[in-house]
Amino acid sequence: MPNKVYKSIELTGSSPTSIEDAVRVAIERAGKTIRNMSCFEVVDTRGYVEGNKIAYWQATIKISFTVE
Repeated sequence: MPNKVYKSIELTGSSPTSIEDAVRVAIERAGKTIRNMSCFEVVDTRGYVEGNKIAYWQATIKISFTVE
């Protein structure tokens, strides 16, 4: 396997459904402009409340991709 170089960026996705969906939203959106994504790490999660109910979730991730 040849040597590779990776770059990582931080993104925050949001979803009214779940933390997992917030992660999916961030990865799918990143995939529109970033090639060669290889892994991600969840670095922070948050939830927001409105009217005594969960309004939406946010997940901040670091996503890595191979530098061409």
